[in-house]
Amino acid sequence: MKRVPIVPTLIVLLAVAYMIHLGSWQLDRLKQKEAMLARYQAAGSATDEVDWPLEARNEIDPPRPEDLMYRRARLDCRRVVDMTTVSGQNSRGEPGMAHVAICRLADAHPVRVVLGWSRNPASPVWSGGVVTGRIAPGPRLVADPPLAGLQPNAKPDPADIPNNHLAYAVQWFLFAGVALVIYALALRKRMRAD
Repeated sequence: MKRVPIVPTLIVLLAVAYMIHLGSWQLDRLKQKEAMLARYQAAGSATDEVDWPLEARNEIDPPRPEDLMYRRARLDCRRVVDMTTVSGQNSRGEPGMAHVAICRLADAHPVRVVLGWSRNPASPVWSGGVVTGRIAPGPRLVADPPLAGLQPNAKPDPADIPNNHLAYAVQWFLFAGVALVIYALALRKRMRAD
């Protein structure tokens, strides 16, 4: 009867340990993502306005953009440098076009501002000005109220952010289990052959 091969067994065990580590890491990411989504949900119901997060400020510890996500904000679009359209939904969930202006602020930082929604893909005429709205991933400011005669866009919602870390964790644990079963079957076949 042959002995269990040392090198292949170590390789399989190391691979299984790494897959278990990745599964555990995904469980940690799940907790972090749930906490982040809870913060975003709370921020979405806040009514006070915050400074646009990418403006140059002389603060010692300025807020990070992700800490301000889904909050109401205001900015002054000094100059529109480009206009574009992307697929989007209005506040009733109807598909159409979201019209996005690329603005320059007083400090020359570019900012994407979603002006509003329409079925027409042609960009509206808008030359800039003060915009209020919600900070959405990107980051971009989704105008509320809409501008340039457009309809309201769908409100940015943290529920739209995928949270599939539990599925990834289960997947890694299953990979580890399958690797052990396959290796055990291979060892069993080898032992029987001897």
